[in-house]
Amino acid sequence: MIEEELTGQIIKAFYKVYNTLGYGFLKNVYKNAMPLELIEHGLEVEAEKAVAVYYKEKVVGSFFADLVVSSKVITELKAKEALIEAHEAQLTNYLRATEIEVGLLFNFGRMPEFKRKYFSNDRKLISVAGSIPT
Repeated sequence: MIEEELTGQIIKAFYKVYNTLGYGFLKNVYKNAMPLELIEHGLEVEAEKAVAVYYKEKVVGSFFADLVVSSKVITELKAKEALIEAHEAQLTNYLRATEIEVGLLFNFGRMPEFKRKYFSNDRKLISVAGSIPT
């Protein structure tokens, strides 16, 4: 698995934040807490990283990734009842617009959820969903 050790550390940080803060806060609370936990574990974190989207070598739009960890993993955070297909599509588009091949989608909902996304440079998409006991 690509960046398995790094994604494992990020997932552990997600569960630490979830178990400490619990369910019910707005996304920004979790978005502010996650970098603190990741930095505590020695990881480099860029919050609200601006990413340009190109078409025919021209910028046609941009987005802000919630967190980019160690310049290798895009991390998108949600605080919803459940993850839906549109959330996964958002992360997939973020991966398509960058050289980064690994993304993590976290939901701080009633039940913690996460999904891993891989989008290789040859544009082969692989999705892995899962959970780790807390």
